[in-house]
Amino acid sequence: MAKLMHAEDVILEPILTEETWARMEEGKYAFRVALGANKVQIRKAVEELFDVHVVKVWTANRKGKPRRDRLNQLHGRTSRWRKAVVRLAEGDRINIVGG
Repeated sequence: MAKLMHAEDVILEPILTEETWARMEEGKYAFRVALGANKVQIRKAVEELFDVHVVKVWTANRKGKPRRDRLNQLHGRTSRWRKAVVRLAEGDRINIVGG
């Protein structure tokens, strides 16, 4: 895996679901991250991009889901991906929706 140099290469996008919106009240934010990113890289990237202090990082590798095309009888899977949940220090917040 290539070395991830920039914060933008590590944090790909926020994950916005009902569950993650509820966790934002607790100071926990979920992101889709690069497959090769480790917890230290994720912590540094979030702190650099959003100017906050990260207390804890949880990660999970997600398997791709099976998919098929009924018309052409093609079978395959969606891409695998990595999820990270970060807890911020008391009082820190990230404005996910807009600047």
